[in-house]
Amino acid sequence: MFVDKAIIKIKAGNGGNGAVSFRREKYVPNGGPDGGDGGKGGDVVFIADNTLSTLSDFRIKRKYRAEDGANGSGGNKNGKKGADTIIKVPCGTVIRELESGAVMCDVSSVEPFKAAKGGRGGFGNPHFANSVRQAPRFAKDGTPGEEWELSLELKLLADVGLIGFPNVGKSTLVSVVSEAKPIIANYHFTTLSPVLGVVRIPPDFSFVMADIPGLIEGAAEGAGLGHEFLRHVERCRMLIHIVDVSGSEGRDPKDDFTAVNKELGHFNPELSGRPQIVAGNKADLASEEQKAGFRAYIEGLGLDYFEISAPITLGTAELINAAAAKLAELPPILRYEAESIPVKQPEKGDNFIIRVSDGVYTIEAEWLLKILNKTDLDDYESLQYFQSVLVSSGIIGALIEKGVEEGDTVIIYDLEFDYVP
Repeated sequence: MFVDKAIIKIKAGNGGNGAVSFRREKYVPNGGPDGGDGGKGGDVVFIADNTLSTLSDFRIKRKYRAEDGANGSGGNKNGKKGADTIIKVPCGTVIRELESGAVMCDVSSVEPFKAAKGGRGGFGNPHFANSVRQAPRFAKDGTPGEEWELSLELKLLADVGLIGFPNVGKSTLVSVVSEAKPIIANYHFTTLSPVLGVVRIPPDFSFVMADIPGLIEGAAEGAGLGHEFLRHVERCRMLIHIVDVSGSEGRDPKDDFTAVNKELGHFNPELSGRPQIVAGNKADLASEEQKAGFRAYIEGLGLDYFEISAPITLGTAELINAAAAKLAELPPILRYEAESIPVKQPEKGDNFIIRVSDGVYTIEAEWLLKILNKTDLDDYESLQYFQSVLVSSGIIGALIEKGVEEGDTVIIYDLEFDYVP
């Protein structure tokens, strides 16, 4: 089954906790703290796999979690890093954060994408020793791993998309100009999923052609199969619009051409301006009057037009050469850029914990960790924003209520600073 949309949940591993421990050996007085740091949590990583062509695996398994980092232990032994979870997806999968719809990554290359970062391991008690506090009896817990609910959407990577009504010969054309072997039969909706074929032009040029299942009038609103696959046209650098110029099914070729382009525009207005070549298929069945009339109509629109008969390869070489020449002038396949994900700030006084130990104030809040991860502490404006979040969320007020004084140490996950009123 061809599946090109899925919703999953991912959770990176939590960081291990730091240890509270003191060196205790014979003849070694005042050994001091020796608690190890916690290990980093595992990441959730997506990679493109060219052997996959569908998201059907995600209909069965919808939750993915990486391994937690191990806790530190005495003797300055750091915890082990948690194992990463690798998720393989077809090349061309667009990953979005479900709630906001923001694009996190377009998995269209071999570069792995870290979708959820593992939590950082907590510090053991040696990190908190100083000239005044020589035997700290506290350590730092690891931070939680990132957690997301994602939508996955497969948008095929193809240079050329074949569009047109059902049974006009799209599958036949792909089969004769490439090594693809789609199902071909004389009835509608023979092709139930997009078919990719590599077209090779000697000596060393090639491009990817996609047979998009037949569109009909009303496809953008859900009629027929076209609405399921219109998204796969979006990446195509150009389109070859195949029309039954003979009108063998009793339709007017001009009406077919107009109807399909109308559906493209309804689905995505940008597709209306996509470069397009028109191929009048079944030309061997058409009368001279039919061929001349349709040619005049298409060329009157300023579009390139070729008469072909795909089963006998009549005119197919000229069509493919023209497509290759046009591709050489066009920009590369569309890639979706990553977008920032808005982080919701809870109401004042909600969803945070402040712990006090030996004059150290430790703040925990998962929502605040997401903001901290996106804050550049070396940038003044970014730091000012983070400080304003601490005030507006009620954290500063809660610190004051707990008796924080100037110079006291405040820890927010891996951020440590002296409190200044």
